[in-house]
Amino acid sequence: MKRRSVVIIIAAIIIVDQALKIWIKTSHPTGEVVRIFGMDWFRLHFIENPGMAWGWKFGNETGKVVLTLFRLAAVIFGTWYLGRIVKQKYRKGFIICAALIYAGALGNLIDSMFYGMIFDKGLHYIPSMNDYQGYEGIASLSFSNGYASFLHGSVVDMLYFPMFDGKFPGWFPFVGGEEFEFFSPIFNIADASISVGVITLLLFQKRFFKRQASEETVSAIETGSEVSDKVQVS
Repeated sequence: MKRRSVVIIIAAIIIVDQALKIWIKTSHPTGEVVRIFGMDWFRLHFIENPGMAWGWKFGNETGKVVLTLFRLAAVIFGTWYLGRIVKQKYRKGFIICAALIYAGALGNLIDSMFYGMIFDKGLHYIPSMNDYQGYEGIASLSFSNGYASFLHGSVVDMLYFPMFDGKFPGWFPFVGGEEFEFFSPIFNIADASISVGVITLLLFQKRFFKRQASEETVSAIETGSEVSDKVQVS
């Protein structure tokens, strides 16, 4: 697979992810935006989160900075690793999965690193409350009056698929009798890209790595074999 194709895949995901995030953040307040085609289970619901993918949190503000730096390190490593596997001509499916994971990590990293600096409103940490505080109204781009500093931006999420509601059976440990919703997480294009890449790798890892190992073995035999007119055939 050519490097240009990998760059196109990553760029396409980043552009779509960031375009949707910027549009929804500068056009709507937090909360439900629209139900696609009037369906209850397919919604745009705008929220912001300070932590990990799928709206999970990672401790307080220190944890958030650590998480952002971890994402940055992962993206730097991913840049090197993608170049390596493309150069060594790994299986196309494996390279695409790696590109999806990389693009997703980069998409959320952009939020964490820069959104606090370029938007005037956003989910931000209040030391006196030891918690994050939301905002009212609609945010706008403001490169001189950001709501947080570098590395302290919150991630924008909006994709929501509440398939159905239910209640755990009474005999269920810990959560018996409690109501639940499937599928409850609110996420973004970057999260989806990471999940698709990871799940596809898990499902097809034997095919990806088995074929790659076979190709490397054949290549080593072909390049390492010595041809000589002294070889006798008995």
